Amino acid sequence: MFKLVSRYLRGGALACTILAPLLMLIEVTMDLQQPTLMSDILDNGVANGDLHYVLVTGIRMIIYALIGLVGGGGCCILSAYAAVRVGGDVRAKMFAKIQSLSFAEIDNLKTSSLITRMTNDVMQVQNMIMMVLRGMVRSPLLCVGGVVMALLLSPRLALVLCAALPLLVVFTVTVITRTIPMFTKMQGQIDRVNTVMRENLLGVRVVKAFTMEQPQFERFGGVNNGLVDVSIRAQSATFLLMPIVTLIMNLSVAAILWFGGNMEISGILEAGKIMAFVNYMIQITNSLVMMVNMIVNISRAQASTQRIEEVFNTKPSIAEPAAPKAPQGYDVEFSHVSFRYGTGEYVLRDLSFTLAQGRRAGIIGATGCGKSTLVSLIPRLYDVTDGRITIGGADVRDIPVALLRREVGVVLQDSLLFSGDIAENLRYGDSEASEDALRRAAAAAEAEEFIEKLPDGLGSRVEQRGKNFSGGQKQRLSIARTLLQNPRILILDDATSAVDLATEARMQSSIRADMAGSTVITIAQRISTVMDCDVILVLDQQGRLTASGSHRELMRTCELYRSIVVSQLGEAAG
Repeated sequence: MFKLVSRYLRGGALACTILAPLLMLIEVTMDLQQPTLMSDILDNGVANGDLHYVLVTGIRMIIYALIGLVGGGGCCILSAYAAVRVGGDVRAKMFAKIQSLSFAEIDNLKTSSLITRMTNDVMQVQNMIMMVLRGMVRSPLLCVGGVVMALLLSPRLALVLCAALPLLVVFTVTVITRTIPMFTKMQGQIDRVNTVMRENLLGVRVVKAFTMEQPQFERFGGVNNGLVDVSIRAQSATFLLMPIVTLIMNLSVAAILWFGGNMEISGILEAGKIMAFVNYMIQITNSLVMMVNMIVNISRAQASTQRIEEVFNTKPSIAEPAAPKAPQGYDVEFSHVSFRYGTGEYVLRDLSFTLAQGRRAGIIGATGCGKSTLVSLIPRLYDVTDGRITIGGADVRDIPVALLRREVGVVLQDSLLFSGDIAENLRYGDSEASEDALRRAAAAAEAEEFIEKLPDGLGSRVEQRGKNFSGGQKQRLSIARTLLQNPRILILDDATSAVDLATEARMQSSIRADMAGSTVITIAQRISTVMDCDVILVLDQQGRLTASGSHRELMRTCELYRSIVVSQLGEAAG
């Protein structure tokens, strides 16, 4: 945990981390003087009827209290600054790390868990830093200082402390070692709550359409109750800690009053010193209670730190090539390519084919046969499990990722738009694009017509995930965004499924003219979308390449393709 924090302590945060304990030391020093001064007032002032001594010593107490206030307040401000700075840096670095991960690592870590780690877990670490800089300096110093001052007042009474403190230390360490695994489970349960909540919020339209509010409520209640149970178990592991600390210290105070009273009766110890000793005992008790609370929070922060470090220690499977190569042309070749997710079954099996530069290729097959997975391998959204993919003779794993993805434009199945405006979304394809370029791309994607009807045109507001646009409009904006990139290889992954046939036909004609000389790969469920492609690849349910060729060739040679055509267009088409 402290290793993680130390990596991000620099600049102003580091200076505050150094100064905050020094200011807290001032406050603790002033606090430790108060019981002794009160003892002097009783034994030297009140006992002798010396009002002047009482007033002077009282003024000293007020001055010490004000100095302590400045020290404590300064420590709070500096510790808060250091904690917030470190928390912000950790979040920024974690966000950058997540951006560097491939789809495979994000699938493994899960989106909801990553959100929890960037928010809740970082906040736990941030709170821990603040508490350590304030409490973990104040409490030990106050505890040790109180013991020293008590020893100076009366070594005989201090024997009570020598008996109580070891018991407290042993019990505290025993309880804390049990809580860390429980807090780790608790953070994992928070992940599950976030998963269910996120799915329910994103799918709220489906939930309401099927009147599934009650089952969703029960599902959320299940994971929420799981979090409650784990939290109760984690807190129950520490519930005896505070009462036992208080019990031991209260018994110690009672023992001090008993033995101290006898010593005062015998004339060995003054009443003021007994009172001061009791005050030191109260300071020691309060400091131990504070340390117990902090240790519990540190235990939770330790669990959060492990989850944060898991993200930082995750190595991206998509690595930059050691000896980068540039493609010599844009022919795409699959050579005995197979792929599976993790250790599961193979989704694609032994695919071999070549797509010449400038050709238009269609990919068709049954649902779940791996069409989207196939095109995801070209820009290295995933890496092949076996075999190799080359572009212009260069293995895609040897091409710098930024160059590869600049030359390979992908319109994914999920037409995701970001909150902002239309122009900002389109400029994901080219951040320097002029308004004329935006309009040309929108026109090629058949999006210009509905954009012009909006009150603010390209400046029209886009809500989160583009929820204020229809499915077809989102698809056309996504295509325009990719066309603006002007890629040499364009991949359309079922990108026109929500677009009517007439609009799709015009769009294909525009893309053909706009992307002349570029390779266009189209995945579609509708035969009409790929019929006029130069070559069509047919995948079977096992992810194998069954046949390839033009529409006419496949109608003669591939029964699977012919059956798909007949099922969609009727016997006349066959």
